Amino acid sequence: MLLELQGIRKRFAGVTALAEGSLGVRAGEVHLLLGENGAGKSTLMKIAAGMLERDGGRMLWQGREVFLKRPWEAAVMGVAMVHQESLLAPHLSVAENLFLGREPRQLLGWVNRRHMRESASRLIEEHRFPLQADWRVGRLTPAGKQLVEICRAILHGSSLLIFDEPTSSLSGAESEEVFRIVRALRSRGVAVIYITHRLEELRSIGDRVTILRDGRTVHSGPLGELSTGQIIHHMVGREVSAVYQRKPLERGKELLRVEDLGRKPLLSGIGFALHAGEIVGLAGLVGAGRTELCRALFGVDRIDSGRIYVDGKQVQIHSPRKAVELGLALVSEDRQRTGLAMRLPVSSNITLANLQAVSRGGVIRPAAEDEAAGVLSTKLRIRAASPRQPAGRLSGGNQQKVVIARWLFRDARIFFFDEPTRGIDVASKAEVFELMDELARSGAAILMVSSEIPELLQVADRILVMRQGRLTGELPPTAGPEEVLRLAALETGSQS
Repeated sequence: MLLELQGIRKRFAGVTALAEGSLGVRAGEVHLLLGENGAGKSTLMKIAAGMLERDGGRMLWQGREVFLKRPWEAAVMGVAMVHQESLLAPHLSVAENLFLGREPRQLLGWVNRRHMRESASRLIEEHRFPLQADWRVGRLTPAGKQLVEICRAILHGSSLLIFDEPTSSLSGAESEEVFRIVRALRSRGVAVIYITHRLEELRSIGDRVTILRDGRTVHSGPLGELSTGQIIHHMVGREVSAVYQRKPLERGKELLRVEDLGRKPLLSGIGFALHAGEIVGLAGLVGAGRTELCRALFGVDRIDSGRIYVDGKQVQIHSPRKAVELGLALVSEDRQRTGLAMRLPVSSNITLANLQAVSRGGVIRPAAEDEAAGVLSTKLRIRAASPRQPAGRLSGGNQQKVVIARWLFRDARIFFFDEPTRGIDVASKAEVFELMDELARSGAAILMVSSEIPELLQVADRILVMRQGRLTGELPPTAGPEEVLRLAALETGSQS
């Protein structure tokens, strides 16, 4: 056994994050760590990586108890963590990021950049990573940045790698590349702890599994002993269908119409309509232009051509402020950077788009904010210690609910959900889908972007498919994944 965590306990400001977290991982195995958002997975791994100190329990490294207070102590021991959100320096090269903080020096103390480039190039070539040592990290795709994080861990001789949701923002092909690397590391005797919410990934790479619920380890053992249904039951403590199937509604009046919308060189000739009471899926491969379309419709990016109609009237949306005034709402793909003010409390995040409702004489009333947040937190089942808890301390699923609560408080009617289930667990996904269904039943229209084709087939009333900035077709929810992928890979205008 390489690492053992026994009965780990951790509290934050009176809130128990871990009550009894236990896990053991051996060299040369991939150990899956599963659980709902807020179950304590990231907290347990941050303790293993020296980013947090435990309040109780034992941590053994190769049979000897250790006490870590800083990440560098874990790094010296041989533990590295590949985070879901990149912690790289975007203005530096791949090589410079690999050696950041451990730069090789020449005799006079100058950084030996040639040695850095040569060492980085050898490592990249040895592992067949699609990278170049002199590439600027800020220009890499999310998958490329993940590979740089992995390279850095390998370069410094880590014997245990912790992956926190490494494929949450990657395409299928990019995810397969990460799986290949994980398998290669396992074959070299490296231990891997792998956190994921994508249940379809488990059988591809996992050997053993540990499941947390409410800060406690509820199961640990070989993956092959559990069915997917049993895994879900352990995660949530109740029966939850892995498949959410929405009952369709009768379509209401047209709320939004887009005609011949274009934004060079990303979007061209986009046309569709959204009606009250319907959820329209938007599918496409990475780079198809789905996020760019949502940003353009919400006024984040200006369009070059086309017409937008809201309630049958042509409108000009030159800014998010104008979009909000018209009743539009954007639940963005990256909730941590563009969806939430992470340091502000939950109540402030919920009321952010409708401050006049909680203000008097131009001054915000905290008591009114807390009251509004309390009502919506109860309605959406947001798990927070109080309305004053910073949004950044919530789990991913609860953060997503806070974003939705903001637009409910604003009385929005047209919603753009961009990857709404990214990085959240199966139970939270079902809750988000239920919220979307409630919105539709109340008369809202929803455009839902998702890279998970099964989700679109389960939730959407119809599915629009994009490729290279154009719409290539529309499908009913009875279509199969193959039909969606065929349209996503079609050359524009081809029907074969």
